[in-house]
Amino acid sequence: MKVLVPVKRVVDYNVKVRVKSDGTGVDIANVKMSMNPFDEIAVEEAVRLKEKGLVTEVIAVSCGPAQCQETLRTAMAIGADRAILVETDAELQPLAVAKLLKALVDKEQPGLIILGKQAIDDDANQTGQMLAALANLPQATFASKVELADGKVSVTREIDGGLETLSLSLPAVITTDLRLNEPRYVTLPNIMKAKKKPLDNVKPADLGVDVAPRLKTLKVSEPPQRGAGVKVADVAALVAKLKTEAKVI
Repeated sequence: MKVLVPVKRVVDYNVKVRVKSDGTGVDIANVKMSMNPFDEIAVEEAVRLKEKGLVTEVIAVSCGPAQCQETLRTAMAIGADRAILVETDAELQPLAVAKLLKALVDKEQPGLIILGKQAIDDDANQTGQMLAALANLPQATFASKVELADGKVSVTREIDGGLETLSLSLPAVITTDLRLNEPRYVTLPNIMKAKKKPLDNVKPADLGVDVAPRLKTLKVSEPPQRGAGVKVADVAALVAKLKTEAKVI
């Protein structure tokens, strides 16, 4: 069984993001980029399923500029067998990415698609759900545990009231949460091996997908500076400030 794992190249989570002076977006010039942490968890989970003998091939996929090859090589260093880059310099929104992935799902026919629940740059949390809808596949989001057995996948997910366990028929779409696993450290020998693994390059037009943006970003701005806290003498003073200054009651 094949597992398809989409991965996204994002600004590294350790980097303090700066907004451009003209408010058109985030400044990524000379900024360290890395794999989206939730997608790294997805790759790790797919590789663990392969190591258990439940999966025969792990395919990493990324959509974006040529630099995404570095992200795919990282995925292959973790353990993915091969990679596909859908290369485009256009701005890719969740619906466009979902359509590209749907075309690749039709082509590759994977038994399972595992991807991060969201990317840390746009925090959209939409791609997995949109892919499941377009491909008409069962889905389980925010997975904290994944088990494959008897042609079905059992997914434990975190909800407000505790844990919920779903049983899905294959093929299916799963989005990963932080507590699913801890990705392994990528060793130098595996990085060298990843350079020899196959990486296919296709264009959106080759897949018959229009990736034109349907949403327009009007402005990007820094969040307002948080004011300093104050001490109050008693409960009455606290209530007064909440009413008159914070206006929350």
